[in-house]
Amino acid sequence: MIKVKKRKILLLPGDGIGPEVIREVKKIIEWFNKNKSLDFEIEEDLVGGSSYDKHKTPITDEVFYKALESEAVILGAVGGSKWDNLEFSKKPERALLKLRKELKLFANLRPAICFKQLVNSSTLKPEIVSGLDIMIVRELIGGVYFGEPRGIKPIDNGERKGINTHTYTSSEIARVARVAFDLAIKRKNKVTSCEKSNVMEAGQLWKEEVQIVHDKEYNNVELSHMLADNCAMQLLRNPKQFDVIVTDNLFGDMLSDEAAMLTGSLGLLPSASLGAKDKNGNMRSMYEPVHGSAPDIAGKGIANPIASILSFSMALRYSLHLDKEADNLDLSVQKVLDDGLRTQDIFSKGNKEVSTETMGNAIIANLQK
Repeated sequence: MIKVKKRKILLLPGDGIGPEVIREVKKIIEWFNKNKSLDFEIEEDLVGGSSYDKHKTPITDEVFYKALESEAVILGAVGGSKWDNLEFSKKPERALLKLRKELKLFANLRPAICFKQLVNSSTLKPEIVSGLDIMIVRELIGGVYFGEPRGIKPIDNGERKGINTHTYTSSEIARVARVAFDLAIKRKNKVTSCEKSNVMEAGQLWKEEVQIVHDKEYNNVELSHMLADNCAMQLLRNPKQFDVIVTDNLFGDMLSDEAAMLTGSLGLLPSASLGAKDKNGNMRSMYEPVHGSAPDIAGKGIANPIASILSFSMALRYSLHLDKEADNLDLSVQKVLDDGLRTQDIFSKGNKEVSTETMGNAIIANLQK
């Protein structure tokens, strides 16, 4: 009998509330294995501050190689004030940047969806955010976060200079543009490309290269260009004008956080970081909730696990090719919200406040139905 190789999922809970929310994801993966005869092999290891505490490095070579060999990496959160005074190279966040860079995860997908049950949780008027469904595609391993030269150096008169270089190549822009166009085809067929071509040469190149990819390969998709600062304003003024937004690393970091807050809670929003597909259509990938480590509530059992659970749903859809299972998991989350269950971050009068564990169990109960 030939033994079928199991698909490896690497869980990296990290710091703060990371272990609490990833615990609920692990239970759901185990439920799929048991009840849907799926073949996931779960590994779990340290990353971020928890890794530094034990190994004096935010990510060990062993964990990195485990990530290389996995079908998908599910990360909780890294960082916290406990590690604020570490030297830059040892900070928990360096693990995240290494995974993105070394796994070549160049496209970050961050949906901003306003759940109908939580329209009143947004700081904007219900008519502005009701039905909101935006996908922001952020280039993840180029631009000012990785450009060289970089650093802090002394200059004349006892002053210091901080240097970061914003740089992109045509191919880096083209590959992330293709991801955005491919997503748009499955959605509303509309892409908005954002940059600062009015003041930055790299922004001008971005605009030109996105247009070239569009004209050669995707001329059936509606494409518009918008300056990033105007996009920030429009996200508050009329966010439903957007479908897919594609932008660089720096602006994507800012715009996706802004779009996330339109929805009322970071605790509900997942993300995916994707690499290039190989000849078999497989790719390296990492999935994580948008929220941070929230050390102020760590260990209290009140963190919202939904963003992490929906991150696993994205893994089912994009890396594991299990659209039906992803749909079922998404529907289970919706049903729990319909039933009025809320963790503390999204609780309002008339609903039932539940713990992290109770929320996870309720989602599994709906999967069983």
